[in-house]
Amino acid sequence: MHRLPRLRRSLTTLACAATLALMASACAGDDGGSGSGTGASEAPDKKVTITFWHGWSAESETKAVKDLVARFNASHPNITVKIVSNVTDDKITQGIRSGKGPDVVSSFTTDNVGQFCSSGSWIDLAPWLAQSNIDPATTFPKAVMDYTQFQGKRCALPLLADSYGLYYNKDMFAAAGIAGPPKTMSELVETAKKLNQLNGDGTFKVAGFLPTFHAYEFTPAHVLAQYGPTYQTPDGKSALSKDPTVPQFLAWQKKFVESQGGFDKLEKFRTTFGEEFSAENPFMSGKLAMTMDGEWRTAMIAKDAPNLNYGTAPFPVPDDQLDKYGRSYLTGTTIGIAKSSHHQRAAWEFVKFVTTDSDALNQLAGAIHNVPTTNAALAASPLANDEHFKPFIDAFKHPASNTTPASPNGGKYQVTFQEFAYKWEAGGGGDPSKGLADLDKQIDTDVAQVQ
Repeated sequence: MHRLPRLRRSLTTLACAATLALMASACAGDDGGSGSGTGASEAPDKKVTITFWHGWSAESETKAVKDLVARFNASHPNITVKIVSNVTDDKITQGIRSGKGPDVVSSFTTDNVGQFCSSGSWIDLAPWLAQSNIDPATTFPKAVMDYTQFQGKRCALPLLADSYGLYYNKDMFAAAGIAGPPKTMSELVETAKKLNQLNGDGTFKVAGFLPTFHAYEFTPAHVLAQYGPTYQTPDGKSALSKDPTVPQFLAWQKKFVESQGGFDKLEKFRTTFGEEFSAENPFMSGKLAMTMDGEWRTAMIAKDAPNLNYGTAPFPVPDDQLDKYGRSYLTGTTIGIAKSSHHQRAAWEFVKFVTTDSDALNQLAGAIHNVPTTNAALAASPLANDEHFKPFIDAFKHPASNTTPASPNGGKYQVTFQEFAYKWEAGGGGDPSKGLADLDKQIDTDVAQVQ
Protein backbone atom coordinates (compact mmCIF):
# COMPACT_ATOMS: atom_id res chain seq x y z
CA MET A 1 0.00 0.00 0.00
CA HIS A 2 1.23 3.48 -0.76
CA ARG A 3 1.65 4.87 2.72
CA LEU A 4 2.70 8.49 2.34
CA PRO A 5 -0.41 9.87 4.06
CA ARG A 6 0.13 7.46 6.95
CA LEU A 7 3.88 7.58 7.24
CA ARG A 8 3.69 11.18 8.28
CA ARG A 9 0.27 10.75 9.80
CA SER A 10 1.03 12.46 13.10
CA LEU A 11 2.13 15.59 11.26
CA THR A 12 -0.94 15.69 9.04
CA THR A 13 -3.66 14.90 11.57
CA LEU A 14 -3.20 18.07 13.62
CA ALA A 15 -5.04 20.22 11.12
CA CYS A 16 -8.33 18.57 12.02
CA ALA A 17 -7.77 18.14 15.77
CA ALA A 18 -9.66 21.23 16.87
CA THR A 19 -12.43 20.54 14.39
CA LEU A 20 -12.96 17.00 15.60
CA ALA A 21 -13.19 18.17 19.19
CA LEU A 22 -16.31 20.16 18.26
CA MET A 23 -17.95 17.47 16.19
CA ALA A 24 -20.12 15.87 18.87
CA SER A 25 -22.56 18.78 18.64
CA ALA A 26 -22.24 19.23 14.89
CA CYS A 27 -22.97 15.72 13.61
CA ALA A 28 -26.31 14.67 12.22
CA GLY A 29 -28.18 11.52 13.25
CA ASP A 30 -28.66 9.61 16.48
CA ASP A 31 -26.56 7.10 18.41
CA GLY A 32 -25.71 3.93 16.50
CA GLY A 33 -28.11 1.06 16.76
CA SER A 34 -31.29 3.06 17.36
CA GLY A 35 -33.03 6.32 16.64
CA SER A 36 -34.90 7.82 13.74
CA GLY A 37 -32.99 8.99 10.69
CA THR A 38 -30.22 6.41 11.02
CA GLY A 39 -31.84 3.62 9.09
CA ALA A 40 -31.18 1.29 12.03
CA SER A 41 -34.77 0.02 11.93
CA GLU A 42 -34.84 -0.55 8.17
CA ALA A 43 -35.78 -4.02 6.97
CA PRO A 44 -32.66 -6.09 6.33
CA ASP A 45 -33.67 -6.73 2.71
CA LYS A 46 -34.59 -3.15 1.85
CA LYS A 47 -32.83 -1.84 -1.25
CA VAL A 48 -30.49 0.96 -0.19
CA THR A 49 -27.38 2.76 -1.43
CA ILE A 50 -24.54 3.52 0.98
CA THR A 51 -21.37 5.50 0.42
CA PHE A 52 -17.93 4.19 1.36
CA TRP A 53 -15.03 6.64 1.68
CA HIS A 54 -11.48 5.29 1.78
CA GLY A 55 -7.93 6.57 1.34
CA TRP A 56 -6.46 4.21 -1.25
CA SER A 57 -5.56 5.88 -4.52
CA ALA A 58 -3.21 3.73 -6.63
CA GLU A 59 -4.89 1.91 -9.50
CA SER A 60 -4.10 -1.55 -8.08
CA GLU A 61 -5.46 -0.51 -4.68
CA THR A 62 -8.71 0.99 -5.94
CA LYS A 63 -9.25 -2.13 -8.05
CA ALA A 64 -8.78 -4.25 -4.93
CA VAL A 65 -11.47 -2.22 -3.15
CA LYS A 66 -13.83 -2.55 -6.12
CA ASP A 67 -13.28 -6.32 -6.07
CA LEU A 68 -14.03 -6.33 -2.34
CA VAL A 69 -17.29 -4.46 -2.90
CA ALA A 70 -18.24 -6.82 -5.74
CA ARG A 71 -17.70 -9.76 -3.40
CA PHE A 72 -19.98 -8.08 -0.84
CA ASN A 73 -22.65 -7.37 -3.45
CA ALA A 74 -22.75 -11.05 -4.41
CA SER A 75 -24.09 -11.90 -0.96
CA HIS A 76 -25.96 -8.62 -0.33
CA PRO A 77 -27.67 -7.75 -3.65
CA ASN A 78 -30.01 -5.26 -1.99
CA ILE A 79 -27.16 -2.97 -0.87
CA THR A 80 -25.40 -0.80 -3.44
CA VAL A 81 -22.04 0.58 -2.30
CA LYS A 82 -20.90 3.84 -3.85
CA ILE A 83 -17.11 4.12 -3.53
CA VAL A 84 -15.17 7.36 -3.06
CA SER A 85 -11.38 6.91 -3.16
CA ASN A 86 -8.39 8.95 -1.99
CA VAL A 87 -10.17 10.53 0.98
CA THR A 88 -8.09 12.10 3.77
CA ASP A 89 -9.09 12.42 7.42
CA ASP A 90 -9.62 16.14 6.88
CA LYS A 91 -12.21 15.36 4.20
CA ILE A 92 -13.79 12.79 6.51
CA THR A 93 -14.12 15.44 9.21
CA GLN A 94 -15.61 18.01 6.86
CA GLY A 95 -18.06 15.55 5.36
CA ILE A 96 -19.40 14.30 8.68
CA ARG A 97 -19.73 17.82 10.06
CA SER A 98 -21.76 18.86 7.03
CA GLY A 99 -24.21 16.01 7.57
CA LYS A 100 -23.56 14.91 3.99
CA GLY A 101 -20.70 12.59 4.75
CA PRO A 102 -20.31 8.89 4.09
CA ASP A 103 -22.10 5.96 5.61
CA VAL A 104 -18.95 3.89 5.97
CA VAL A 105 -15.56 5.48 6.38
CA SER A 106 -12.01 4.13 6.46
CA SER A 107 -9.04 6.00 7.89
CA PHE A 108 -5.37 5.42 7.11
CA THR A 109 -4.31 6.29 10.64
CA THR A 110 -4.99 4.85 14.06
CA ASP A 111 -4.01 8.17 15.62
CA ASN A 112 -7.45 9.70 15.13
CA VAL A 113 -9.45 6.89 16.74
CA GLY A 114 -9.44 8.75 20.06
CA GLN A 115 -10.93 11.78 18.35
CA PHE A 116 -13.48 9.85 16.32
CA CYS A 117 -14.69 7.94 19.39
CA SER A 118 -14.71 10.77 21.92
CA SER A 119 -16.41 13.23 19.54
CA GLY A 120 -19.11 10.77 18.53
CA SER A 121 -18.40 11.28 14.83
CA TRP A 122 -18.02 7.51 14.43
CA ILE A 123 -20.78 5.55 16.15
CA ASP A 124 -20.25 2.98 18.88
CA LEU A 125 -20.12 -0.45 17.21
CA ALA A 126 -20.60 -2.47 20.41
CA PRO A 127 -24.40 -2.83 19.95
CA TRP A 128 -23.94 -4.03 16.38
CA LEU A 129 -21.23 -6.51 17.36
CA ALA A 130 -23.44 -7.91 20.11
CA GLN A 131 -26.43 -8.13 17.77
CA SER A 132 -24.32 -10.12 15.31
CA ASN A 133 -22.91 -12.37 18.07
CA ILE A 134 -19.34 -11.29 17.31
CA ASP A 135 -16.94 -11.41 20.24
CA PRO A 136 -14.15 -8.94 19.42
CA ALA A 137 -11.80 -10.52 21.97
CA THR A 138 -11.79 -13.86 20.16
CA THR A 139 -12.13 -12.46 16.62
CA PHE A 140 -9.28 -9.94 16.60
CA PRO A 141 -5.73 -9.94 18.04
CA LYS A 142 -5.25 -7.79 21.14
CA ALA A 143 -3.15 -5.11 19.45
CA VAL A 144 -5.83 -4.16 16.94
CA MET A 145 -8.43 -4.27 19.68
CA ASP A 146 -6.39 -1.64 21.50
CA TYR A 147 -6.09 0.81 18.61
CA THR A 148 -9.74 0.64 17.51
CA GLN A 149 -11.29 1.86 20.77
CA PHE A 150 -10.92 4.77 23.16
CA GLN A 151 -11.85 4.77 26.83
CA GLY A 152 -14.09 1.73 26.39
CA LYS A 153 -15.93 2.96 23.29
CA ARG A 154 -15.31 0.84 20.19
CA CYS A 155 -16.10 3.16 17.33
CA ALA A 156 -13.85 1.41 14.80
CA LEU A 157 -12.82 -2.04 13.66
CA PRO A 158 -9.53 -3.04 12.03
CA LEU A 159 -9.49 -3.53 8.28
CA LEU A 160 -5.85 -4.21 7.36
CA ALA A 161 -2.69 -3.78 9.43
CA ASP A 162 0.98 -2.85 9.19
CA SER A 163 3.94 -4.16 11.13
CA TYR A 164 7.57 -3.14 10.85
CA GLY A 165 10.80 -5.06 10.52
CA LEU A 166 14.38 -5.08 9.28
CA TYR A 167 15.23 -5.31 5.58
CA TYR A 168 18.81 -6.35 4.81
CA ASN A 169 20.87 -6.81 1.64
CA LYS A 170 22.05 -10.44 1.56
CA ASP A 171 24.83 -9.78 -0.98
CA MET A 172 26.31 -7.01 1.18
CA PHE A 173 26.05 -9.23 4.26
CA ALA A 174 27.90 -12.03 2.46
CA ALA A 175 30.62 -9.68 1.21
CA ALA A 176 31.18 -8.42 4.76
CA GLY A 177 31.22 -11.95 6.18
CA ILE A 178 28.06 -11.43 8.24
CA ALA A 179 26.06 -14.60 8.77
CA GLY A 180 22.62 -13.19 9.56
CA PRO A 181 20.59 -10.18 10.68
CA PRO A 182 21.24 -8.59 14.10
CA LYS A 183 18.85 -9.34 16.93
CA THR A 184 19.84 -6.74 19.54
CA MET A 185 20.35 -2.99 19.35
CA SER A 186 24.08 -3.27 20.06
CA GLU A 187 24.40 -5.91 17.32
CA LEU A 188 22.63 -3.54 14.92
CA VAL A 189 25.18 -0.80 15.65
CA GLU A 190 28.15 -3.12 15.13
CA THR A 191 26.67 -4.70 12.00
CA ALA A 192 26.01 -1.29 10.46
CA LYS A 193 29.65 -0.26 10.95
CA LYS A 194 30.87 -3.41 9.19
CA LEU A 195 28.61 -2.72 6.23
CA ASN A 196 29.59 0.91 5.67
CA GLN A 197 31.27 1.65 2.34
CA LEU A 198 33.01 5.02 2.00
CA ASN A 199 34.12 7.12 -0.95
CA GLY A 200 37.67 8.47 -1.16
CA ASP A 201 36.63 11.72 0.52
CA GLY A 202 35.14 9.86 3.49
CA THR A 203 31.50 10.34 2.49
CA PHE A 204 29.15 7.40 2.31
CA LYS A 205 28.91 5.28 -0.79
CA VAL A 206 26.75 2.82 1.14
CA ALA A 207 25.63 3.18 4.75
CA GLY A 208 25.06 0.08 6.81
CA PHE A 209 22.07 1.83 8.39
CA LEU A 210 20.83 5.41 8.66
CA PRO A 211 19.73 5.97 12.29
CA THR A 212 18.39 9.53 12.04
CA PHE A 213 14.72 10.24 12.68
CA HIS A 214 14.14 11.82 9.26
CA ALA A 215 15.14 8.55 7.58
CA TYR A 216 11.68 7.56 6.37
CA GLU A 217 10.33 4.77 8.62
CA PHE A 218 12.95 5.13 11.35
CA THR A 219 10.69 7.38 13.41
CA PRO A 220 10.71 7.74 17.21
CA ALA A 221 7.38 5.93 17.62
CA HIS A 222 8.33 3.03 15.35
CA VAL A 223 11.67 2.39 17.04
CA LEU A 224 10.64 3.10 20.63
CA ALA A 225 8.09 0.28 20.27
CA GLN A 226 11.02 -2.16 20.40
CA TYR A 227 11.61 -1.03 24.01
CA GLY A 228 8.00 -1.60 25.13
CA PRO A 229 7.10 1.96 26.19
CA THR A 230 4.08 2.88 28.29
CA TYR A 231 3.53 6.48 27.05
CA GLN A 232 0.67 7.11 29.49
CA THR A 233 -0.24 6.51 33.12
CA PRO A 234 -3.46 4.56 33.82
CA ASP A 235 -5.37 7.85 34.12
CA GLY A 236 -4.18 9.05 30.69
CA LYS A 237 -1.38 11.41 31.76
CA SER A 238 1.82 11.53 29.73
CA ALA A 239 4.53 9.32 31.23
CA LEU A 240 7.58 9.91 28.99
CA SER A 241 9.71 11.20 31.86
CA LYS A 242 8.67 8.35 34.14
CA ASP A 243 9.34 5.51 31.71
CA PRO A 244 12.98 4.32 31.93
CA THR A 245 12.84 2.93 28.39
CA VAL A 246 12.59 6.42 26.86
CA PRO A 247 15.99 7.82 27.98
CA GLN A 248 17.49 4.38 27.28
CA PHE A 249 16.18 4.60 23.71
CA LEU A 250 17.42 8.17 23.23
CA ALA A 251 20.89 7.33 24.53
CA TRP A 252 21.14 4.31 22.24
CA GLN A 253 20.06 6.29 19.19
CA LYS A 254 22.59 9.06 19.86
CA LYS A 255 25.37 6.50 20.28
CA PHE A 256 24.32 4.88 17.01
CA VAL A 257 24.41 8.22 15.17
CA GLU A 258 27.87 8.98 16.52
CA SER A 259 29.15 5.52 15.53
CA GLN A 260 28.01 6.19 11.96
CA GLY A 261 30.04 9.38 11.66
CA GLY A 262 27.72 11.86 13.31
CA PHE A 263 24.47 13.62 12.56
CA ASP A 264 25.80 16.05 9.92
CA LYS A 265 27.49 13.31 7.89
CA LEU A 266 24.39 11.14 7.95
CA GLU A 267 22.05 13.98 7.05
CA LYS A 268 24.28 14.98 4.13
CA PHE A 269 24.06 11.42 2.83
CA ARG A 270 20.31 11.40 3.34
CA THR A 271 19.93 14.32 0.91
CA THR A 272 21.10 11.98 -1.87
CA PHE A 273 18.21 9.58 -1.35
CA GLY A 274 15.42 9.07 -3.83
CA GLU A 275 11.76 9.27 -2.90
CA GLU A 276 10.59 6.71 -0.38
CA PHE A 277 7.82 5.37 -2.62
CA SER A 278 9.81 5.10 -5.82
CA ALA A 279 12.29 2.75 -7.45
CA GLU A 280 14.99 5.08 -6.10
CA ASN A 281 14.21 4.23 -2.49
CA PRO A 282 17.68 4.06 -0.84
CA PHE A 283 17.42 0.43 0.18
CA MET A 284 16.10 -0.63 -3.20
CA SER A 285 18.77 1.37 -5.05
CA GLY A 286 21.63 -0.01 -2.94
CA LYS A 287 22.51 3.02 -0.81
CA LEU A 288 21.52 1.31 2.43
CA ALA A 289 22.53 -2.20 3.48
CA MET A 290 19.79 -2.31 6.13
CA THR A 291 16.65 -0.32 6.78
CA MET A 292 13.49 -0.30 8.86
CA ASP A 293 10.31 -0.58 6.81
CA GLY A 294 6.82 -2.02 6.72
CA GLU A 295 5.50 -5.14 5.05
CA TRP A 296 4.26 -3.25 1.98
CA ARG A 297 7.87 -2.75 0.85
CA THR A 298 8.03 -6.41 -0.22
CA ALA A 299 5.55 -5.77 -3.04
CA MET A 300 7.41 -2.63 -4.13
CA ILE A 301 10.71 -4.52 -4.29
CA ALA A 302 9.09 -7.27 -6.35
CA LYS A 303 7.86 -4.65 -8.80
CA ASP A 304 10.73 -2.15 -8.98
CA ALA A 305 13.83 -4.09 -7.84
CA PRO A 306 13.11 -7.75 -8.67
CA ASN A 307 16.82 -8.69 -8.75
CA LEU A 308 17.55 -7.37 -5.25
CA ASN A 309 18.81 -10.22 -3.08
CA TYR A 310 17.36 -9.30 0.29
CA GLY A 311 15.97 -10.74 3.47
CA THR A 312 13.53 -9.58 6.12
CA ALA A 313 13.63 -10.16 9.87
CA PRO A 314 12.22 -8.73 13.08
CA PHE A 315 13.73 -5.40 14.02
CA PRO A 316 16.29 -5.73 16.85
CA VAL A 317 15.34 -5.25 20.49
CA PRO A 318 17.29 -3.81 23.45
CA ASP A 319 20.05 -6.10 24.69
CA ASP A 320 18.25 -6.69 28.00
CA GLN A 321 14.99 -7.65 26.22
CA LEU A 322 16.17 -10.43 23.92
CA ASP A 323 13.18 -12.48 25.05
CA LYS A 324 10.99 -9.91 23.25
CA TYR A 325 12.74 -10.39 19.89
CA GLY A 326 10.09 -10.59 17.18
CA ARG A 327 7.99 -7.69 18.44
CA SER A 328 7.06 -4.72 16.27
CA TYR A 329 5.25 -1.42 16.13
CA LEU A 330 1.73 -2.03 14.81
CA THR A 331 -0.71 0.28 13.10
CA GLY A 332 -3.39 -0.14 10.48
CA THR A 333 -6.37 0.94 8.48
CA THR A 334 -9.53 1.40 10.53
CA ILE A 335 -13.14 1.38 9.42
CA GLY A 336 -16.34 2.61 11.02
CA ILE A 337 -19.80 4.03 10.51
CA ALA A 338 -20.21 7.80 10.37
CA LYS A 339 -22.82 9.32 12.64
CA SER A 340 -24.18 11.12 9.58
CA SER A 341 -25.20 7.77 8.03
CA HIS A 342 -28.93 7.36 7.33
CA HIS A 343 -28.52 3.65 6.61
CA GLN A 344 -26.65 2.31 9.58
CA ARG A 345 -28.04 -1.22 9.29
CA ALA A 346 -26.77 -1.56 5.72
CA ALA A 347 -23.55 0.19 6.68
CA TRP A 348 -23.03 -2.36 9.45
CA GLU A 349 -23.58 -5.27 7.08
CA PHE A 350 -20.77 -3.90 4.91
CA VAL A 351 -18.44 -3.20 7.85
CA LYS A 352 -19.10 -6.66 9.29
CA PHE A 353 -18.36 -8.32 5.96
CA VAL A 354 -15.10 -6.55 5.17
CA THR A 355 -13.71 -6.93 8.70
CA THR A 356 -14.70 -10.52 9.55
CA ASP A 357 -15.02 -12.50 6.32
CA SER A 358 -11.69 -14.36 6.11
CA ASP A 359 -11.73 -14.92 2.35
CA ALA A 360 -12.58 -11.28 1.65
CA LEU A 361 -9.91 -10.04 4.07
CA ASN A 362 -7.21 -12.25 2.61
CA GLN A 363 -8.17 -11.27 -0.92
CA LEU A 364 -7.81 -7.59 -0.02
CA ALA A 365 -4.62 -8.14 2.00
CA GLY A 366 -3.06 -10.12 -0.83
CA ALA A 367 -3.90 -7.48 -3.42
CA ILE A 368 -2.62 -4.56 -1.33
CA HIS A 369 0.10 -6.54 0.47
CA ASN A 370 -0.91 -5.73 4.02
CA VAL A 371 -1.48 -7.93 7.07
CA PRO A 372 -5.03 -9.33 7.54
CA THR A 373 -6.55 -8.49 10.90
CA THR A 374 -8.61 -11.38 12.24
CA ASN A 375 -7.26 -14.48 13.91
CA ALA A 376 -9.02 -16.67 11.35
CA ALA A 377 -7.70 -14.72 8.35
CA LEU A 378 -4.17 -14.74 9.76
CA ALA A 379 -4.30 -18.51 10.15
CA ALA A 380 -5.39 -18.91 6.53
CA SER A 381 -3.28 -16.15 4.93
CA PRO A 382 -1.38 -17.19 1.78
CA LEU A 383 1.08 -14.39 2.55
CA ALA A 384 2.41 -16.47 5.43
CA ASN A 385 4.04 -18.71 2.79
CA ASP A 386 6.09 -15.79 1.43
CA GLU A 387 9.52 -15.87 3.10
CA HIS A 388 9.80 -12.09 2.89
CA PHE A 389 6.30 -11.41 4.23
CA LYS A 390 6.13 -14.05 6.95
CA PRO A 391 8.22 -12.08 9.53
CA PHE A 392 5.65 -9.28 9.40
CA ILE A 393 2.74 -11.63 10.06
CA ASP A 394 4.71 -13.21 12.90
CA ALA A 395 5.45 -9.75 14.32
CA PHE A 396 1.79 -8.83 14.11
CA LYS A 397 0.92 -11.91 16.18
CA HIS A 398 3.77 -11.44 18.68
CA PRO A 399 2.37 -10.85 22.19
CA ALA A 400 4.92 -8.09 22.89
CA SER A 401 4.12 -6.06 19.76
CA ASN A 402 2.51 -2.73 20.58
CA THR A 403 1.23 0.56 19.26
CA THR A 404 0.91 4.18 20.33
CA PRO A 405 -2.14 4.72 22.57
CA ALA A 406 -5.15 6.74 21.48
CA SER A 407 -5.57 10.32 22.64
CA PRO A 408 -8.45 12.82 22.46
CA ASN A 409 -6.34 15.10 20.26
CA GLY A 410 -5.06 12.40 17.95
CA GLY A 411 -1.34 12.09 17.38
CA LYS A 412 -0.37 15.50 18.71
CA TYR A 413 1.58 13.98 21.60
CA GLN A 414 3.57 11.96 19.08
CA VAL A 415 4.42 15.11 17.13
CA THR A 416 5.53 16.82 20.36
CA PHE A 417 7.80 13.90 21.17
CA GLN A 418 9.06 13.70 17.59
CA GLU A 419 10.02 17.37 17.54
CA PHE A 420 11.96 16.86 20.77
CA ALA A 421 13.70 13.84 19.20
CA TYR A 422 14.72 15.90 16.16
CA LYS A 423 16.39 18.47 18.42
CA TRP A 424 17.93 15.75 20.57
CA GLU A 425 19.68 13.93 17.74
CA ALA A 426 20.98 17.22 16.31
CA GLY A 427 22.55 18.10 19.66
CA GLY A 428 19.94 20.58 20.88
CA GLY A 429 17.90 18.42 23.23
CA GLY A 430 19.68 19.46 26.42
CA ASP A 431 19.16 17.47 29.60
CA PRO A 432 16.86 14.58 28.57
CA SER A 433 15.31 14.18 32.03
CA LYS A 434 14.27 17.85 32.11
CA GLY A 435 13.26 17.81 28.48
CA LEU A 436 11.02 14.78 28.93
CA ALA A 437 9.43 16.27 32.06
CA ASP A 438 8.64 19.40 30.07
CA LEU A 439 7.20 17.24 27.30
CA ASP A 440 4.85 15.57 29.77
CA LYS A 441 3.56 18.94 30.94
CA GLN A 442 3.07 20.17 27.37
CA ILE A 443 1.29 16.98 26.27
CA ASP A 444 -1.06 17.05 29.29
CA THR A 445 -1.84 20.71 28.63
CA ASP A 446 -2.63 20.02 25.00
CA VAL A 447 -4.96 17.15 25.90
CA ALA A 448 -6.74 19.23 28.57
CA GLN A 449 -7.58 21.84 25.94
CA VAL A 450 -9.79 19.41 23.97
CA GLN A 451 -11.49 17.66 26.89
